[in-house]
Amino acid sequence: MENYFQYFGEIEEHFQRRRGTALLLSTLDWALIETWKDSGVPLEAVLRGIDSAFDSFDRRPRKTRKVNSLAYCAQAVMSAAEDMQEAALGSNNTRPQDDSMQPRVIAAFLRSNAEEIERSAGELPDIAGRVAAQTVASLRASATALDESNGGAPRLEDLERQLTVLEEKLFAALLAASPDKELVAIRTEADSAMAPYRSKMKAAQIEQLHRQFVHKRLLERHKLPRLSLFYMHS
Repeated sequence: MENYFQYFGEIEEHFQRRRGTALLLSTLDWALIETWKDSGVPLEAVLRGIDSAFDSFDRRPRKTRKVNSLAYCAQAVMSAAEDMQEAALGSNNTRPQDDSMQPRVIAAFLRSNAEEIERSAGELPDIAGRVAAQTVASLRASATALDESNGGAPRLEDLERQLTVLEEKLFAALLAASPDKELVAIRTEADSAMAPYRSKMKAAQIEQLHRQFVHKRLLERHKLPRLSLFYMHS
């Protein structure tokens, strides 16, 4: 598994460096990074793809505007990932696992998210409020288990899977409880944000990105945190 602190951070920094100016990543950008992470796209492939996309952009004779979204690099990233996969066929080399994050740091992150969800739970619709309460209890139980691990390195893959399940349940509850008008507005926003880049993505990637966008927007609107360990230092 890629180092949790590297994947999101290095992609953001590399994109900003190639763009030449700092630019806060948008909801669409963060959702796109998640689709790459969920699809197992290596960090190196993403960085190569960003370089390739910007190299092509820099060769254009007339540039009237800057690259303002990671989505511009989506096609190049997937091409780089495919090239790396082909190059790796028949190879027995594997990337070492990084399971060395300190339990106390992870436990603090889990408790912080539990407190944030607890503060917002009272404003959620009934079904979402119940799921939020269950999420808080699960996060605190996991934090306690880490405290009692005597400093042993946690299995990040197992914990990340657990956090993914908790977040998916919370997302499903929010989706079920949200008014149709709110969901239509979010989906319209997603369609508008993705429109300029659809030609650079495959259908499966577009579908996944759209879902991630809606997911992230719903959590933001209800002031709920992302649970993935990828957001520990965000």
